[in-house]
Amino acid sequence: MLKQSELVLALTIAGLLGYGGRPAQNPPSQEEKPIALGEIGSRLPNFSVTDLAGREISSAALAGKVVLIDFWATWCEPCKKEMPGYQRLADRYGSHGFAVVGFKFDTMADTENPMQFAKRIRVQYPLAVATGDLMQKFGEIEGLPTTLLYDRSGMLRKKIVGFEYTDVLEADVKSLL
Repeated sequence: MLKQSELVLALTIAGLLGYGGRPAQNPPSQEEKPIALGEIGSRLPNFSVTDLAGREISSAALAGKVVLIDFWATWCEPCKKEMPGYQRLADRYGSHGFAVVGFKFDTMADTENPMQFAKRIRVQYPLAVATGDLMQKFGEIEGLPTTLLYDRSGMLRKKIVGFEYTDVLEADVKSLL
């Protein structure tokens, strides 16, 4: 008969050697569901557009940067409050690899000229019209403003539908830089 100490030693050795009476099996793998466009974990879509100032904006030029995409409109009151904060973030972190791009929702008539609107609220980051094709690449836009924050690898890390204080978003930006 084995002494208790010998039994403990034998079981310990068997455990270290991987003896369990049958081969170890990994749990059955589950097929990964594709992540829907515009959902956390999705990728920054490929796009190339001309902004309101006539400059080219493309996802290729944003590669390797932390990117904030903002869907806005001139008639959107929360957008008017949020966009100057995004400009401050662009000014503060642009040299660290952070970029902001605004896509103007075009489903309702503008309440003022978009360029004058941007100048009035002191926004200088690139602004372009969000065509239907472009909006489809980002997934469903459920309301305005909608803010999408992508990390340096182009993965969507945060999605905000509605107004958010710049200080809250700044913490997320800093963590990705």
